[in-house]
Amino acid sequence: MDALISLAAGGITQASWWQIVLFTLVVTHVTIVGVTLYLHRSQAHRGVDLHPGVAHFFRFWLWMTTGMVTKEWVSIHRKHHARCEREGDPHSPMIYGIGRVLFRGAELYRDESKNAETLKKFGYGTPDDWIERRLYSKHSVLGIMIMLVIDLMLFGAIGLTVWAIQMAWIPFWAAGVVNGIGHYWGYRNFASPDTSTNVFPIGILIGGEELHNNHHAYGTSAKFSSRWFEFDIGWGYLKILKALGLADIRKVAPKLRLESPKSTLDQRNLQGVIAHRYEVLARYSTILRQACRDELGKIKQKGGDLVNLEAMKIAVSRLGRGDETLPAQEREEIDAALSQSESLSTLVQMRRDLMRLWESSSASSEQLLHDLQAWCQRAQQSGIESLQEFALRLRRYAV
Repeated sequence: MDALISLAAGGITQASWWQIVLFTLVVTHVTIVGVTLYLHRSQAHRGVDLHPGVAHFFRFWLWMTTGMVTKEWVSIHRKHHARCEREGDPHSPMIYGIGRVLFRGAELYRDESKNAETLKKFGYGTPDDWIERRLYSKHSVLGIMIMLVIDLMLFGAIGLTVWAIQMAWIPFWAAGVVNGIGHYWGYRNFASPDTSTNVFPIGILIGGEELHNNHHAYGTSAKFSSRWFEFDIGWGYLKILKALGLADIRKVAPKLRLESPKSTLDQRNLQGVIAHRYEVLARYSTILRQACRDELGKIKQKGGDLVNLEAMKIAVSRLGRGDETLPAQEREEIDAALSQSESLSTLVQMRRDLMRLWESSSASSEQLLHDLQAWCQRAQQSGIESLQEFALRLRRYAV
């Protein structure tokens, strides 16, 4: 009887509290690694090919610890990129609100997983073998029940708490924090056409998913870190797997390269500008925000209209942070606020013209180069020093 009581109280391991905490941190981290390496970087974006054994281990582990089906997760994530911040985005805080995505993101996931059209359109290329059809997809709840039994056997009654943490880990960190805060708060390296942000520069807790803006700028890249102070632990794991012959890295973001400036732009510069367009636009947005601040200072000194001042402050805060995703009326309000200054109006229009250049899908490379050269000539003739310096910098970009 004493043995049974001891087993119920502490399980077969009779682990101490710190051993239970360590076990919980390790198993939840393995789950995070499975999501970022297998579901995200490999299955959804094809940035890396994992060895079949490694891929199946993660598929099995996620079945046990999350009950998620590969096709469902991949379909929902691909749809998020395809419809980002617009109607149809499965989990945008710009649509549903930050509170709902952060705390009820798992519900949004479950709702979208029932959409057969989403699975059909975006679920291509995901596993469809015998074990997927007969076990993982068909009996997704079975895995997490087996995990519950294992936790109870290992740790006794406290195993229920361990299991509950495992079950809540991905819904909170992935469905809530990455999808919610990762589109609401943080810093941006790239002016991608959405509100994505880097939540933290050190990507350990969520496997590198903290660097969400970097990912949205280069969606198919297997590496999420970009700047020297950023760390992506998921990329570290991939490098280890590659060294062991267990992973084949297919795509990484192009590395920014600046050459000595030329007297005029050439095709090499054009390719560099297009390849690094989100970095280019982020740098331009910085110039525009500074110009707005300078203009605000001048208006204050002259005792300008406080209403117009407030409108300009709002406009400045939105520039380069997914302002392209705003409703047409709000974009018009921003334009109206910035039109109070001739230099700001010029900067805004030049920004639009620059974006239009790389959005062109039908122009030849010769036409695009001509358009970029003409844009730089207009910038040099604008009389705006920061814009002139920016145009000179474009001559240094290369691939």
